Amino acid sequence: MQSSRRNLPQLLGDARRWFDEGLSAAMAAAGGAPVSPTQVQLFAVLDHEGTTVSELARRMGVTRQTAHQAVHGLVSAGLLEQVPDPSSARQRLIRRTQQGERAHRRAGAVLERLEARLAERIGQEAVDDLRATLEAPWGRPPAPDAE
Repeated sequence: MQSSRRNLPQLLGDARRWFDEGLSAAMAAAGGAPVSPTQVQLFAVLDHEGTTVSELARRMGVTRQTAHQAVHGLVSAGLLEQVPDPSSARQRLIRRTQQGERAHRRAGAVLERLEARLAERIGQEAVDDLRATLEAPWGRPPAPDAE
């Protein structure tokens, strides 16, 4: 008999979607440009001074092509721009425009409200415990067991 208990990656994915859906709905209600979950993730891993597409892809755990497509959509929406990388003549940095900075600040405020709403639903202590658990160093994934 198969267990109906869901594994942690499934539960963490559901939790991430809860925040992503709440953020997307709030940003759309405020008149923001619609963005995909990949674009939201890109915004979250982007350094203030700019980041290369290759580094964005690495941080997001996606292909360079996927990161490039997300960047292109956000550049077209006026939220990101590409600028020369002062440390490399061949690379360009991706960074937020002024409009992108405003959207990033708005998104941060929405996420704070969502976290407060979650605390109302499951309790502040549970949210604090969840945060502490997720912030704890987990180390590298273990090597596969030899069978």
